[in-house]
Amino acid sequence: MAEERKRSHIEDINRSIYDVKDAVEYSYKTESGLTEEIIREISEQKDEPEWMLTKRLEALKIYENLDIPPWMPDISDLDMDHIDTYIKPKTDMKATWEDLPQNIRDTFDRLGIPEAEKKSLAGVGAQYDSEVVYHNVQKELEEQGVIYVDFETAVREYGDLVKPYFGKLITPSYHKFAALHYAVWSGGSFVYVPKGVHVKMPLQSYFRLNAPGAGQFEHTLIIIEEGATCHFIEGCSAPRYNVANLHAGAVELYVKDGAELRYSTIENWSKNMYNLNTKRAVLGKDAHMIWVSGSFGSHTSCLYPDTILQGDRSTCEFTGITFAGKGQFLDTGSKVEAIGKDCRIDINTKSISKNGGVAIYRGVVHIGEKAVGAKGAISCESLMLDNLSRSDTIPDIIIENDDIDLGHEAKIGRIPEEDIYYLMSRGLSEEDAKSMLVRGFAEPISQALPLEYAVEMNRLIDLEFEGSIG
Repeated sequence: MAEERKRSHIEDINRSIYDVKDAVEYSYKTESGLTEEIIREISEQKDEPEWMLTKRLEALKIYENLDIPPWMPDISDLDMDHIDTYIKPKTDMKATWEDLPQNIRDTFDRLGIPEAEKKSLAGVGAQYDSEVVYHNVQKELEEQGVIYVDFETAVREYGDLVKPYFGKLITPSYHKFAALHYAVWSGGSFVYVPKGVHVKMPLQSYFRLNAPGAGQFEHTLIIIEEGATCHFIEGCSAPRYNVANLHAGAVELYVKDGAELRYSTIENWSKNMYNLNTKRAVLGKDAHMIWVSGSFGSHTSCLYPDTILQGDRSTCEFTGITFAGKGQFLDTGSKVEAIGKDCRIDINTKSISKNGGVAIYRGVVHIGEKAVGAKGAISCESLMLDNLSRSDTIPDIIIENDDIDLGHEAKIGRIPEEDIYYLMSRGLSEEDAKSMLVRGFAEPISQALPLEYAVEMNRLIDLEFEGSIG
């Protein structure tokens, strides 16, 4: 038995490039904590219009009056009095990588962002701590009327377009950490795709949090007009420290009649990160929303992308994978609210847990009384790689009319020993055999990503299995 336990042991992730720490340099930093004075400082640093400062201060009052949501896991080790809410890097935003300071450029070079931009992206934004430091978009898209800028630029230059949407889909009262976000938001992306325009190559924003004890609160607002299409990719990472870091971004997505938006995320936060992100989309008639989500890091995650199928015949596809290792509590899932007629829902989630990691699927599907003809399928599969780990499925299905067709299935299991034995008999090590089987388990997510990001996801899975066995 001792030999069997020894043979089955797999080391925790070797994060290699992700854990390279840069020297913490900044041109400006607020005091730790959350006060009205700090919020006024942030707004002054950004030279914001008065309406934005007003929204920040209103959100602070809401934050102070709201309790932590009862469904959240234990976050008692997260103390806002010790979080730096705004850290401005020692650079202005640049349009070429070569103009960035060497240390910041080296970080994004290691992560492969400039190379990915050359090969497969129509536009890239890169955020470092609290500010976007690089932004570029192909001229062809600008000629088509596509707007892709950092969010501060959007507030200053496209205020008439931003103001009617900002904070309307995710309001500060949505929950306590949404209120926190609106009080101290910084950075993020704004995308506007005009009617009938098809963005053929993906846009990407990458968020890197380098400083210890800091928070990152980027805001993403995407508006896809009628009949338009777009694929937006979000990447996230941070080095590991011995103090808590916090990510509480917000993503608001508006997909108009006949439009389609694909939103892909690969998160590789460090295991001292509290990831309390909020994402929400609203769809018009015949609109399509496709979520692809991979969560591979953070100490604690609470993330449930919410899709409102407001228009008739609107559809939501959600494909997600979560990998929880030692010391991780990843509470993730999805939420779909069907309002229009003949809506379609397809949810496919997979979770993997090992070395005592906890992976929770928490999902809500709410089919309203007027959402007749709705059809949907929910599939949740969990893979536990040892006897220490935990995986739970917590579905909440609310149906308010009889003219619907909805199915739900959940499976929890382990890698069959005979499969491992078979692959080892063909010359693979136990480590490689398990890694191959897990990649096969995750294949539906890989297939939904562009090639470079599918490779990245498989690399993260391989990293989880690196190290000596024994």
